[in-house]
Amino acid sequence: MVTREEAWELVCEWTASERLRIHALGVERVMEDLAGRLGEDPRAFALAGLLHDADYDRWPDEHPARVVAWLEERGEPALARAVAAHAWERTGIRPESLLERALVASDEVTGFVTACALVRPQRTLGLEPRSIRKKMKTPAFAAGVNREEMLEGFRRLSECIGGTEDEHFQRVVDVLHAHAAELGLTAGEPGKP
Repeated sequence: MVTREEAWELVCEWTASERLRIHALGVERVMEDLAGRLGEDPRAFALAGLLHDADYDRWPDEHPARVVAWLEERGEPALARAVAAHAWERTGIRPESLLERALVASDEVTGFVTACALVRPQRTLGLEPRSIRKKMKTPAFAAGVNREEMLEGFRRLSECIGGTEDEHFQRVVDVLHAHAAELGLTAGEPGKP
């Protein structure tokens, strides 16, 4: 069984980019929160969030194969499948389980909400779903975030747990706000990641 410490060591070893490490921490927190709300295993959800992009910085063309293999070698087939499913367009593994759907629904939106917060002096404080939706309509803003994948992730998760897109946006904002210091989202600190 992979521990959180082992997972973080791997992320630090394979991921030189501070921004990508912070993204991993953000997705970890969003996933952990969702597990708590749904009565699911917080360890599995959090680890899937933390590890989902662990190999992207070093081996972008192979992503997520390296981290999937690492998880399989450690006897974590459900986590390996969730990480593979989060990149289903590459792997062909469609997100089916709640864990898999949650990861797809948490990855892109966490990156997008973080980007929205970083352009505001007050960061996540007062950030509302309508502001996030407005930014989604600007293709040049956070251009690396796949809007279709983000909305598809929400749709797939909502099939299992219900809720609206705005409710999911707000939950992500609230989680990121609760962990603002850890994620470099403290209000009024320009230049912070």
